[in-house]
Amino acid sequence: MSFISFSLDRYNLPLFDVTDARYTALGAWIIGDISVYMRVCLDALAAVDDAASGRPVEPWGSDHYEVTIDANGLRFTNLHAGERGDYPLAEARPAIEEYWSFLVARPEKPGLVRSYWPELPTWQAELRQWEQTWNRRHPYRGRLFPATA
Repeated sequence: MSFISFSLDRYNLPLFDVTDARYTALGAWIIGDISVYMRVCLDALAAVDDAASGRPVEPWGSDHYEVTIDANGLRFTNLHAGERGDYPLAEARPAIEEYWSFLVARPEKPGLVRSYWPELPTWQAELRQWEQTWNRRHPYRGRLFPATA
């Protein structure tokens, strides 16, 4: 059983629930900093995978948080509320993976047409856009999403 789950409020915005209050700051960071942006979630997934694999991690940019992701884990401070979080990769990684699955499961907006790969589901178009931007294959290909998507 996962220690964190995600749902939508009546405005279609993400909410989280944790089985242990220790993960409250992590849930707040995920829905606040990653928000509903699949590409940002792809960044977070790549960062935790890079850190766990000993590869260099790009600095995390945020308007609301000071964030460090490295081999020691995910550490952050909310710049406005002062809330802090410090989680090993073994805890941060499954929470971010769960959030990706939540984002993918959200219904597509009917009638919305993207300028990039409009024929693909949003998650596939965002993945391709991420790979084009970073000029690399996403490290989660073949794991959380298909190798050939």
